[in-house]
Amino acid sequence: MRQVPYHPRYAVIGCGKVAQHFTYYFKLLQIAYLQWSSATSNDLDTVIKNSDIILLLITDSAIVSFIQSHPQLSRKTLVHFSGSLVTDLAYGAHPLMTFTKQLYSLPIYKSIPFVLDDNALAFKELFPALENPSFVISKADKPLYHSLCVMSGNFTCLLWKKFFDVAQNILHLPKAAIYPYLEQIFTNLRNDDANALSGPLARNDTATINANETALQSDPYQQVYQAFVAAYDASNNIKNRGRE
Repeated sequence: MRQVPYHPRYAVIGCGKVAQHFTYYFKLLQIAYLQWSSATSNDLDTVIKNSDIILLLITDSAIVSFIQSHPQLSRKTLVHFSGSLVTDLAYGAHPLMTFTKQLYSLPIYKSIPFVLDDNALAFKELFPALENPSFVISKADKPLYHSLCVMSGNFTCLLWKKFFDVAQNILHLPKAAIYPYLEQIFTNLRNDDANALSGPLARNDTATINANETALQSDPYQQVYQAFVAAYDASNNIKNRGRE
């Protein structure tokens, strides 16, 4: 006998950027869902009652208290998208992507990898209609995983924003002049991350490093520059000791 495909009924709790992106993703795939947030007039009890899987797309610090404040949620499958939160009250399924106010295309949404807690249901059980790649990590490793997400994604945004601001307001260079540099860096990282690093750190050019630090004198980002140099040197020392 042919099995009938399983189509869970979804509810989305929240209306922030992540909720906006994933409700839009659901709309593109014609996946039905209910939604509730403090800004809507929908009845929360009705939304919960008529859902099988509830996506808690609210701020990390509010997830546990929200679950505890609504005992009726205990009878549902709960999923949060936090990359750092560890709780036994809901399954963790973190979309490894950055989300802005601008919505994305369907191919981008389909390409987003999900990183699941090791105690979570399989991705296809949670999202049978989605074709996204998925991976599993230990819950004990989530703080490390998320710290790397923040450093590589959020911190690099700060660095590029700094470059754009100084380029336009002090150096009088257009942002477009920087784009080829930015794009090639990420191309090099994608193609060969082990050899993508260039510049004074890669060639151990102490004179240029010192000149850079001097140029950043009185700028808060001088400490950032120095911290990267120190971290790079410490990392190399650890690697070299491992080869001895």
